[in-house]
Amino acid sequence: MATMKALILAAGKGSRMKSDLPKVVHKINDKCLAEYVIDEVKKAGVDDICLVTGYKEDIVKANINREVSYVNQPEQLGTGHAVMCAKDFLGNEGSVLILCGDTPLIRAESLKNLMDFHIKNNNMATVLSAKADDPTGYGRIVRNEKGEFLKNVEHKDASIEERKICEINSGMYVFDCQALSNALSHLKNDNAQNEYYLPDAVYIIKNMGQKVDAMMIEDMTEIAGVNTKEQLEYAKSVIDNR
Repeated sequence: MATMKALILAAGKGSRMKSDLPKVVHKINDKCLAEYVIDEVKKAGVDDICLVTGYKEDIVKANINREVSYVNQPEQLGTGHAVMCAKDFLGNEGSVLILCGDTPLIRAESLKNLMDFHIKNNNMATVLSAKADDPTGYGRIVRNEKGEFLKNVEHKDASIEERKICEINSGMYVFDCQALSNALSHLKNDNAQNEYYLPDAVYIIKNMGQKVDAMMIEDMTEIAGVNTKEQLEYAKSVIDNR
């Protein structure tokens, strides 16, 4: 496989957890959320892993007992900004898997399929997508009549027709590092949140005439994020059942 590294976004506060701890160090069965993600990435064959930390990064580093490197996001200005903070780690060669530190249910097998799909199809960006029974709140994957990827549209920016789409963006990606580096230099924060969004980089790469696609995962459970204590309990039940 071409050089593959992994960047895990782990800078958020997780205010909805109603806890002072950074979200990614909340534990299921004595293992941090982010450690679940790191372990699956390693099982998928990727060893060069970097975590983007921000909120209480000392606590994150103290709790993560894994061989990874770290980069700091001094203020949380969106997922695109988090990736910009890691530009030295990304470099301009090979590919990068970008994941969230609060998705402990993702499996190595799915990550391997995503990386293989990306490389086999010579994509410059590949989004991991899923079919949602209730897609409310998620970015939608818009395709043309032939089923080819057109764009990702955020829920709040989606038209009534686009909101009927059930294929959603999981927030997990593989990018060609050179293409991503070029796209990041064009990212803008002219939106309601004044944030830099990573899905915009996918759009920029496509507009540069480069190949972009989405690979759909069968099991929606795998992309579930943990934002609340209830979701933490849900993730624990899935892990215990496995």
